[in-house]
Amino acid sequence: MEIFLLSGIFPNKILDIFQKNVYLNMDAKLSIEARRFKKVREELNHTQQYFAEILGIGATTADIERGKTKLSGKVVMELLRQFNINPLWLFGESYNKIVNINGGDVSPKVITLDVDQNDTIALVNQKAAAGYPHNVQDVEWYETLPAFNIPLPQYRNATYRGFQVEGDSMLPNIRPNEWVLGKAVPSITEASDSKIYIVVLHDSVLVKKLQKVPSAPDRVRLISLNPEYIPIEVAVKNIQELWLVNSKLTFGIDEPSESSLLRELQQSMEELKGQINNLNA
Repeated sequence: MEIFLLSGIFPNKILDIFQKNVYLNMDAKLSIEARRFKKVREELNHTQQYFAEILGIGATTADIERGKTKLSGKVVMELLRQFNINPLWLFGESYNKIVNINGGDVSPKVITLDVDQNDTIALVNQKAAAGYPHNVQDVEWYETLPAFNIPLPQYRNATYRGFQVEGDSMLPNIRPNEWVLGKAVPSITEASDSKIYIVVLHDSVLVKKLQKVPSAPDRVRLISLNPEYIPIEVAVKNIQELWLVNSKLTFGIDEPSESSLLRELQQSMEELKGQINNLNA
């Protein structure tokens, strides 16, 4: 009986199996986005160099596929724009590989996770909100945002994001500087009339009540609660993300109203008047 292992000679079949196991073990150590990025390239039958050229990145995609370089927001955006690759699928957060960017898909472009790979609630303050529409697919930009978890059943099995409200268009329900927490909405078809949403457009982030337009299914009407603001209509294709507001964070206590201040002042005056009368008695 010949012992090929001792002689240093591998039969072709054994060598093939050995090489495949090595590659499988190497792939298992890579992040899911690196593996899926490589899968997309191979399914498109592109070389690493050509794929890099059409995505507008370095000389080749080898470093991304080996896990040495993270997927940038630009690469994620180009994969979505050119090939309709779902960013959530890339990062293992969706089973849907392909999305139609012109068909009402308003799901989050990036999911934030903690060290245990659990969803976190990223907080976007007023300053960050100004840049949010332009960084909506930039994974590294999200790492600069604070994030936290709420261990309550209302925040399980879904993705949430927090936004700080600017302006008074949603008074009296939502005041300036308060925070609203929104649940991700995957498609505009799942949005409900007359509910409040965080609407991420290409140039701004708005908190409005949404109303569909029956005569124009490709448009929605955004309504402020403050009657001083007139409704606006936007095209569905201009909505990048949609978050259903389900709660808010507010800090501090209400200042005393003018009427209560007046009552306190009158009471103080009566007390002072009584003290003066006692002195004169």
